[in-house]
Order: sequence, then C-alpha cells, then structure tokens
Amino acid sequence: MGDAVVLYSKKVNTMKIMAICGSGLGSSFMVEMNIKKVLKKLNIEAEVEHSDLSSATPGAADVFVMAKDIAASASVPENQLVVLNNIIDINELEAKISAFFASR
Repeated sequence: MGDAVVLYSKKVNTMKIMAICGSGLGSSFMVEMNIKKVLKKLNIEAEVEHSDLSSATPGAADVFVMAKDIAASASVPENQLVVLNNIIDINELEAKISAFFASR
C-alpha cells in the first residue's frame, strides 16, 4: 500500500477594519487611505473600508477607527475601537493601530 498524503486547508479570515465618520464620506475615506498606508508599512494584511457612524455595528468589522468626538456615540464594544484625537495625524494612527495589533 502506498502512503496517503492528506492536505488540510485552513480558512484564514482577513481582519476587516472600518474607518468611520459622521456621514461616511470625506474624512472616513481619508482615514481609510491612511490606514492602508500604515498597514502596508507594518506589513499587516487587512480589508479596509469606510462608512458612516450608523453602519458601525459589532458584526460589520473587526475594528472601527474613528475620531474621539463620535466614539461615544458608537454602538460597538470598546475592544473593537481605535479612537483618534486627530484624524489627520498619521503618526497617531500608526501608534494606535500598532498597539491594537500588539494586544491581539
């Protein structure tokens, strides 16, 4: 009898990150672009998109990135939030994304 080779496939789920702003237009799109830059620099693969605050529901993404002023209105658990004091500060974004992934 010959040896049988069994291959196992493991489904790897890509993490989904959602940039959130009040209307889901300009500022969340800008944060989405910056998240993609940061992830590339950190060599982290994730699906990134942007949306409005009402779309920030626990099952919609694994992590939500939003400004401090709207974070209190978000209906997602704190462990799924990355809260930015300044949405245009890419250094703050990098530090907080790094910390989020380090805590996983």
